[in-house]
Amino acid sequence: MYLNCHSFHSLRYGTIPLEELISKAAACGVGAMALTDINTVTGIYDFIKGCQSAGIKPLIGMELRSENQLRFIGLAKNASGLAEMNRFLTGHNFEKTPLPTYAPDFENVFVIYPLENVPAALKENEFIGIRPEELPRLILTDWKTKTDKMVILQPVTFRTKTEYQLHKILRAIDLNVILSRLSPADYCRKTEIMVPPERLITCYAEYPEIIANTEKIMAGCHFEFDFQAPKNKKFYTNNRKDDINLLSTLAQQGLEWRYGKNNAQAKSRMFKELKVIDQLEFSGYFLITWDIIRFSNSQGFLHIGRGSGANSIIAYCLGITDICPLELDLYFERFLNLNRKSPPDFDIDWSWKERDRILEYIFSRYGYDHVAFCGTNVEFKYRSIFREVGKVFGLPKEELDTLAKNPMTLHPTNKVVREVQQYGMMLEKYPNQRSMHSCGILISEEPITNYTPLEMPPKGFPIALFDMHVAEDIGLEKFDILSQRGIGHIDDSVKLIEKNRGIRLNIRDTAISKNEAACNAFLGIGRTIGCFYIESPAMRGLLRRLKCDNYKTLVAASSIIRPGVAQSGMMKEYIFRHNHPDKFEYFHPVFEQQLGETYGIMVYQEDVIKIALHYGGLPAADGDILRRAMSGKGRSKEALQKVKDNFFASCTAQGHPERLSEEIYRQIESFAGYSFCKAHSASYAVESYQSLYLKVHYPIEFMVAVINNQGGFYRTEVYVHEARMSGAVIHNPCVNKSELETTLYGKDVYLGFMHLQSLESKTAILIQQQRESNGPYKSLEDFINRIPIGIESLQILIFIGAFGFTGKTKNQLLVIARLILVNFKPENRGLMLLQEPVKEYALPELARSEFEDAFDEIELLSFPVSCSPFELLQTKFRGDVMAKDLLTHHKKTVRMLAYLISRKHVPTKMGAMYFGTWIDAEGEMFDTAHFTSSLKEYPFQGGGCYLLLGHVEVDYHFPTITVTKMAKMPFIPDPRYSNADERQFTVHQQIREDVSMTDRQPYPQEHEINLPRLKMSN
Repeated sequence: MYLNCHSFHSLRYGTIPLEELISKAAACGVGAMALTDINTVTGIYDFIKGCQSAGIKPLIGMELRSENQLRFIGLAKNASGLAEMNRFLTGHNFEKTPLPTYAPDFENVFVIYPLENVPAALKENEFIGIRPEELPRLILTDWKTKTDKMVILQPVTFRTKTEYQLHKILRAIDLNVILSRLSPADYCRKTEIMVPPERLITCYAEYPEIIANTEKIMAGCHFEFDFQAPKNKKFYTNNRKDDINLLSTLAQQGLEWRYGKNNAQAKSRMFKELKVIDQLEFSGYFLITWDIIRFSNSQGFLHIGRGSGANSIIAYCLGITDICPLELDLYFERFLNLNRKSPPDFDIDWSWKERDRILEYIFSRYGYDHVAFCGTNVEFKYRSIFREVGKVFGLPKEELDTLAKNPMTLHPTNKVVREVQQYGMMLEKYPNQRSMHSCGILISEEPITNYTPLEMPPKGFPIALFDMHVAEDIGLEKFDILSQRGIGHIDDSVKLIEKNRGIRLNIRDTAISKNEAACNAFLGIGRTIGCFYIESPAMRGLLRRLKCDNYKTLVAASSIIRPGVAQSGMMKEYIFRHNHPDKFEYFHPVFEQQLGETYGIMVYQEDVIKIALHYGGLPAADGDILRRAMSGKGRSKEALQKVKDNFFASCTAQGHPERLSEEIYRQIESFAGYSFCKAHSASYAVESYQSLYLKVHYPIEFMVAVINNQGGFYRTEVYVHEARMSGAVIHNPCVNKSELETTLYGKDVYLGFMHLQSLESKTAILIQQQRESNGPYKSLEDFINRIPIGIESLQILIFIGAFGFTGKTKNQLLVIARLILVNFKPENRGLMLLQEPVKEYALPELARSEFEDAFDEIELLSFPVSCSPFELLQTKFRGDVMAKDLLTHHKKTVRMLAYLISRKHVPTKMGAMYFGTWIDAEGEMFDTAHFTSSLKEYPFQGGGCYLLLGHVEVDYHFPTITVTKMAKMPFIPDPRYSNADERQFTVHQQIREDVSMTDRQPYPQEHEINLPRLKMSN
């Protein structure tokens, strides 16, 4: 009887989670029900599975609304009916047109109109829905004659009075009004609840034809869906045979390219993989990926293939990845095996500047009817919940900020806040809006609208209305087309090197960078600022602790740094064993045999499988369940519990000590979705080496590329400093040298106009275009004549020193600018000033402090360029100890003066602590630790220079200062405001620091983990 049910996928309308809607129906004894969420099919596939498990017949449809007005309800008779509705809605979504009042000519859809929107004539497949409370209207002749086309309409939107209020709150959020401003037309009726079908039928007892029509519709809907059949594009060519033949040919060509003609081991591995790929019918998936890479290479783009796909020698031979699986003993079964039913998962990165070109190729090559981005549900989160709900209750911005930024224990306790908290907590984990998956692309064999409507964002590509988990459930596997700035660093560096030095570098040839001696030396001392994945303070510290000087250690480090390995205590133990390989014992011979490369420590996801198989004695399928659960891809808690039980039973049967088995499983669990597969770590390590090679041998070009790709872990100022430390001469933006991005001439680096946040990008681009077309600017007057610019923007350029080439001071330039622009008429541009010689004004000598330029720079760039921050201090003291000498001060107390770069928040059981990164007066970096006790008395006070007092601890070659006291040091007053005391210290507040917060529970302490270093017994 229920032909119109809403779940919480009816965004900002429905209040019932999908599983609970099905549970409610089962409890009421419902035999068949329809899910008709508003303008979406997001939940239908989970709904089908849930209903089948509950013994309920699922009916599939949509409620079509436009501008909050219910037009009609569509119920699919079959799969073709769903496709019809999907295409209908997609057309309107793409064209941004409102839905029509009445339904089009559907062939496989039952259409139900509400009483307030009935067309003059009904088609055979069209009906009128009448609610129980509307039955008295059938007394009227107009409706009485139409009962033969009526069906029971009992919408379901909420379950309780509280949820009815929640529904109203959602509507107010959607309409962006306070609760009291809602009108009855904005929300559903109080009757939209689910009751036992018998009660419903009783209401319509006098109208058996209405009941019969309803039953007829339910009987006429036969939507069946095959969840097992793959839905991805099947073939790259025309059939399976041609696909495997083409793949085999390409693989053999690639084998010779990668390994030469006589590598028997590689050839054997290749044929073994080809056989499995063919048996699983995944040749097309490989070939489509190869085709995308082929296009990328033809455009000169750099890509990185990573993830478990790097376990495949076929992927290596096709150029999809650059990781040799033989070198690292990567086994193909981790990527593909005969038990796996879903296609392989390739993760491929491009520069963020080039990714859209790749996407355009995919959509045009495989057809817009067959390609779409995965969708994703953006849920209500803690901060957004309190802002949204609080706004509905009419709270002012100040109170909304208090609620959003503080835990509930610190909220006010008045009645309104309690209501905000009550309904806010109900909304936690509810979907709030639909969005696009960051990288997942679906390429389907059939038109993708057979499965979902599509939406088109204002700027982008079509989006499916379900997420990656649903896509996988229904047989659609995504291609991950990602972008990252690290590739931009590498790609732009290579182009800059060729432009600046005339050297053409083949950075794709990893042999030139991987394990290169100079790179390894930089690795071992953590000189990796700007390098992909290895520049953060934590990673630099790890590299120094390991004295990392080779590829395989870097591969391990890339996974060790992950939270799962760190949380379990295995990172600390790995560091110890790496530095003291003679001071530990393997837990068990299996650990030495299988994990000898990592000293018996589980570092990669594959290690879990190895231990599950070889120590636990589990079958390969159970090992993969563990691995998938660990990587966040296994969503079945029941399956994981079963594997856990089997693990302990099998360990006991093999006579393993119980304590040892418990410790090993604890380590397995601690990975908790935060470890890498080995191939993924190896891919990251290759990219890290590529960027490090460029940093070591072409440091200025590399740092300019980092700056132009808008940095990485740190802010622009840090990379500008690193460029200067590498020998670059840093200049402020100049109208005759600069472009939107930072430019390089030999060793002279001119900052780009993009760093002047107050200058419009279109002005910056025009400055460059005019210069390229008509030559350098000869004077300020010439510039004003050629560039349409207002006095505010012109002053920005003057204050940053962009007209330094004129030889005039900033004050003189300001006077000239105002004299010209006060009477300047835009229509005379190109006539007056070009025809008249430049006037020489008699300008007074205006004295200027040597530090005024630095404060101009801080105001416009947020950091000084013409001098060091240390030169702006009131004190001449620079510290007793420099960073380069810290290794010789182990266990000693030191006093240092340093400029704050970044700090990372870390939760501990004692309270918050921070790790700080600093630069000393010589420009060298060092690190500090700030515990809760010292922070209470000596907190951070924003960006700037600090005097630090602390105790040096050298931990495996890496010095850290545990700070006991610190004080922010005062800068000189801003000399530009020497006559305005209230503004002399205003600009100082623009000096920045990088702060990264950590949202997790405190890690257990070392004594709580008690990771064994020696063999364990009963």
